[in-house]
Amino acid sequence: MVSKEFTINDPLGMHMRPASLLSQMAAKYQSNVTVKYNGKDFNAKSVMLLMTALIKYNSVIEVVCDGPDEEAALAEIAAFIESGMGD
Repeated sequence: MVSKEFTINDPLGMHMRPASLLSQMAAKYQSNVTVKYNGKDFNAKSVMLLMTALIKYNSVIEVVCDGPDEEAALAEIAAFIESGMGD
């Protein structure tokens, strides 16, 4: 299991477009990918669950990857979040 914390720097937070891109990215991997936010766990492979998290600007989230390709999954997701989530 690997994990990393991130601060969401998109002024709109985790809105539909980045949530959709993140869930598509996570779905490519065999590993479980979880976003931890506000004391709750959200399956990152589900765009709907990511939307229900209501992750706002400047929020700190933790991404946890657990499985056979966890390192690759976390590396790609980290690059995506750190680059501004496609916006």
